[in-house]
Amino acid sequence: MPSTPWRRRRSTDSPRPAGRRWAGRLRRGGTLARQALLVRVGRRSAETSRAATATRAEVLYTGSEPGLSRTIPAPGVPLDTTAFDQPVLDEPAPASIPLLPGERTMARRVRFGLVNACTLSSLGLGLLAIFVAMAGKPQIAAVCLVACVAFDGLDGALARKLGVASPFGAQMDSLADMCSFGLAAPVVVYASLTQEAVPQPAAALACALVAGCAAIRLARFNVSPKDGRFFSGVPTTMAAAVLALAVLIDLPLPGMAVLAGVALLAFAMVSSFPYAKLARVVKLPPWLWLLPVVGALMQPRMTFVLVVATYLASGPILWMRAKRA
Repeated sequence: MPSTPWRRRRSTDSPRPAGRRWAGRLRRGGTLARQALLVRVGRRSAETSRAATATRAEVLYTGSEPGLSRTIPAPGVPLDTTAFDQPVLDEPAPASIPLLPGERTMARRVRFGLVNACTLSSLGLGLLAIFVAMAGKPQIAAVCLVACVAFDGLDGALARKLGVASPFGAQMDSLADMCSFGLAAPVVVYASLTQEAVPQPAAALACALVAGCAAIRLARFNVSPKDGRFFSGVPTTMAAAVLALAVLIDLPLPGMAVLAGVALLAFAMVSSFPYAKLARVVKLPPWLWLLPVVGALMQPRMTFVLVVATYLASGPILWMRAKRA
């Protein structure tokens, strides 16, 4: 039988074979060997450390993570890297999370379906607004956006009233808002601005700014703690309602002024200024509502501009008051 490289003849000054003496150095200086193999290995298992010797063809090591095994061939044997890309997991697959937490009665399922139907209606109306705006009818598309705002407020109120609020519904509402208010509203505004002889690159830039700020605003709202009194920045629903009404009533403003207003509204969405929620706004003294009502009867367009400007300015004012206090 031909002798293997690992079974060399004994030397005169050592009772151990030369191959085993070299293998002992390899085990003691494992850092250099590991760097040469480019494999991160952990501790040997008890069975492997007893059974593995320098005369074996391969050594079995266990990785740092449970359930992963690595086979390192002996010198001279090519390293098969495909085995490292396919870990064997011992952990069971996680269980699926129910869409509707709580008891699953038929009545609760019907109420849950009704709430999600409102959310899907808002999504469908947003798509319809995009199609109509592409057909060159921004005013009709603005009506679809106003209907989106109504359905968006309806699904949240119904979910709380019927007791079927869930994390799934919150995420679905956020995705529908991104389609209806983050994409459809800028498309409708772009279609309206191009009809007023506004430069297309400037209109596209302003509308892209609205879409990007809406995405940031929705993502921040999903991960931020909720405040029952104020919004952190203008909500996307209100921003879309302002843009839709501005297109619907055809504001008598120059094109560049409209572009500046669109950009200001986009930055207000991602700002940290506190803006009062609708529940606090409706609790204002009745005499404060007299001025906008009278102005809407006399000059509806200018009254709309003044009301929007007052609301946008209320955020920095409340922020300065809170900072002084």
